[in-house]
Amino acid sequence: MEAIFLEYAWVLLVLVFLEGLLAADNAVVMAVMVKHLPKEQQKKALFYGLFGAFLFRFVALFLITFLAKYWEIQAIGAAYLLFISIKHLYDNHFKKEESVEEGVEKKGSGFWMTVLKVELADIAFAIDSMLAAVAIAITLPPIGEMEIGGINAGPFAVMFLGGFIGLVIMRFAAQMFVKLLNDYPALETTAFLIVGWVGVKLAVMALGHENLAIIDPHFPHSTTWKIIFWVVLLSLAIGGYVVSVVKNKKQAN
Repeated sequence: MEAIFLEYAWVLLVLVFLEGLLAADNAVVMAVMVKHLPKEQQKKALFYGLFGAFLFRFVALFLITFLAKYWEIQAIGAAYLLFISIKHLYDNHFKKEESVEEGVEKKGSGFWMTVLKVELADIAFAIDSMLAAVAIAITLPPIGEMEIGGINAGPFAVMFLGGFIGLVIMRFAAQMFVKLLNDYPALETTAFLIVGWVGVKLAVMALGHENLAIIDPHFPHSTTWKIIFWVVLLSLAIGGYVVSVVKNKKQAN
């Protein structure tokens, strides 16, 4: 029994670490979505949005084998993230002068619409993280005979805890990124580039889905793709941070 407990504890630790990694890019997207709100509403939007996302993930654990069949979920998420990334970059670099001349004030979405966007974005992310959690947790030895959603209660509980802790990490990470964007406004462009890159990640997942298979279904989960994704993401983050710090110093002088 002690050996089984240690195995469960180890897998839970691995899942929390995995969720933490996945939460990093997800949190940037969340931060960008709530940044336009007043400060007192930003925390609420993140809380309500992620609470709704938590309920979805809990229900989705029962339906994961059904949801995994639909590549359209990742495709819609990819299209949405790429759209908001490209639109922001276009509006800020090609329409900025025109908007200033015409006196057009750019307005963000209202509070509840922002909450809805946070929830929808997390739904797109959720399928990937839950499939990874299932792949890891399903290797655990069963505890008892009770099953939940076709999965033994033991592994199910580990997946549930891992997902819950991951959402908590994402919530606080997103809040940290919001503060960073407020302190370094020039980082906003970098943040939207990262949002677009995360959109590419979801697009690769959709293209490699076994029911679509436009690219090799193994590629989205390969070490090669993971290295490419993280190298590009870290390069964007570090490069953007350096540029924003330099701009802040110039403005201070």
